[in-house]
Amino acid sequence: MLERLKQDLKNDLIAGLLVVIPLATTIWLTITIATWVINFLTQIPKQINPFDGLDPILTNALNIGVGITVPLTFILVIGLMARNFVGRWLLDLGEQILQGIPLAGAIYKTLKQLLETLLRDSQSRFRRVVMVEYPRPGVWTLGFVTGAVSPQLQAQVSDPLLSVFIPTTPNPTSGWYAMVPENEVINISMSIEDAFKILISGGIVSPDLEADRKPMRATMPLNLNRRKKPRELERSLDDLNTPQVDMLSLEEEV
Repeated sequence: MLERLKQDLKNDLIAGLLVVIPLATTIWLTITIATWVINFLTQIPKQINPFDGLDPILTNALNIGVGITVPLTFILVIGLMARNFVGRWLLDLGEQILQGIPLAGAIYKTLKQLLETLLRDSQSRFRRVVMVEYPRPGVWTLGFVTGAVSPQLQAQVSDPLLSVFIPTTPNPTSGWYAMVPENEVINISMSIEDAFKILISGGIVSPDLEADRKPMRATMPLNLNRRKKPRELERSLDDLNTPQVDMLSLEEEV
């Protein structure tokens, strides 16, 4: 019971960090830019300051409003640039320069991948979560069903195929595409978001799963570890070489 409680607390803590880190980074960036804007406005000479002569409370409110509006506008402009060709080229150039910095580049790349994973509309791309036996028999991994395969590919095999995306860990934005027979996947009652939490955390965050069906297991265990001794092996070979005697024929002769 205590171990279960510790595991639940650990899972909740990591899940909270996955949400708080990008959110806190955005808030920190907004506050930093707002503070810089407010400091800039307060240093404007009184002769050219349009807010000079107003009530101090109103002046502070205007400074805070401008300080919040400027970073939000900055973020909107960056988003607008990212949606057109010239702006995307400039952003790519800035990313290459930033990623060339040893520490800052690694932090930027990690935060970008995490934000893309959390903010993308995965519901429109992924249908459901499944378990796939990959990369070898006996080893299972999480996958996302993206739909059925094209009729040209389906015509090559008799079993119905599913298009499955198998992501990597801890970066689920990359992975492999596989065409898997429908009867060889295990449907999992799990949301896309919970599956991403498992992948990003490397399995540390593990919500309760309910499989629609369980993988088939052998009904009789095989004793593969026991090896025959040399004497037992010779006896077995002798038994194979010894001709079998028909007991019914002997009784008739007697």
